[in-house]
Amino acid sequence: MKIIITGASGFVGQNLLRFLKKDNDLIPLSIRNNQNKKFNLNSSVVIHLAGKAHDLKKTSEDKEYYEANTELTKKVFNQFLESSSKVFIFMSSVKAATDVVQGILSEDIMPDPVTVYGKSKLAAEEYILSKEIPENKRVYILRPCMIHGPNNKGNLNLLYNFVSKGIPYPFGRYVNKRSFVSVDNLCFVIKELIENSKIESGIYNIADDVSLSTIDLVQLVSKVLCKPTRILKVPKFIIRFIAKVGDIFPLPINSERLLKLTENYEVSNLKIKKAIQKELPLSSKDGIKKTVISF
Repeated sequence: MKIIITGASGFVGQNLLRFLKKDNDLIPLSIRNNQNKKFNLNSSVVIHLAGKAHDLKKTSEDKEYYEANTELTKKVFNQFLESSSKVFIFMSSVKAATDVVQGILSEDIMPDPVTVYGKSKLAAEEYILSKEIPENKRVYILRPCMIHGPNNKGNLNLLYNFVSKGIPYPFGRYVNKRSFVSVDNLCFVIKELIENSKIESGIYNIADDVSLSTIDLVQLVSKVLCKPTRILKVPKFIIRFIAKVGDIFPLPINSERLLKLTENYEVSNLKIKKAIQKELPLSSKDGIKKTVISF
C-alpha cells in the first residue's frame, strides 16, 4: 500500500515510518518549505502530521500557527480531495477541543480552545468538516492527548529529574488524573484506521485506557530507576508562591509547569476503541515504563 506521510521527520512520523514499513510503500513528503507547490498525493493513504507544535517558550507569532496548522492543512486536504487517495488522516490535538477539562473529555464537547495552537488546529478541523467527502473516501481527524515514547521525554522530563537526582517530589498535596498516549498505541490506531474500511469518518480522541495521577508517574519512574519513592506534601500556598517566583526567575518550576503537573485532563478513548474493536497493545503503565527506560 502506498502511504504518503507529511511531517515524517518528527517524533510521531519517525515512529510511524517504523511501524508501517512492513508491506507498505512509505513516502515522506516535505511540505513546510514548499507551500506554493502542488503536491502529488496520488496514493492509497495520506497521513498529515506536519504542523507547528505548542511553543513552550512563547516566542512564536500567532500567524505562524495558522500558516502551519490551518492554511497548510487546507492546501493538503484540497489536493487529497482531487487525488486518487482513499484515506486522509489529520493529526489534530485534544487542545483543539479545550484547554480545561471538566470530568472526562469526549468528542461530543463543544470546542472552546484558549491557545492559538488549539485555535489553529480547530480551524483546520472545521475546514475539513465543511467539505463534502466523496463516498469512496474516508477522512479521520485524530485528537491525541499528551504523546510520549522512547527518547521523547516531553513533560515526563521534570519528574524524571526529580527521581533520578533523589529530589523529593514536593506536590504530594495535589490529587489529579491525566490521560497520556504512548506513541506505540497511536501508531497502532492509525494502522487500524488505514486497514479497516468499515470505520466511519469522523473525529476520534486518542488516549491510553487508564489515566494516571502525577504521583502514579513518580512511583512508576522510581520503580524503573530502582529509586525510593520520595513524596512531600508541601502546602499548596507555598508551592504557588514558588511557581510565581519561577515566572520571573529561572527556577525548575513556574506556573505553567505546575499546572501541567497537577491539572486534571482525562480523555475518553471509548469511541475509537468501539470503532477498531481491538485492545490497545500497551497498557498505560507499560507505555510509561517503556518511555522512561529509554531516557
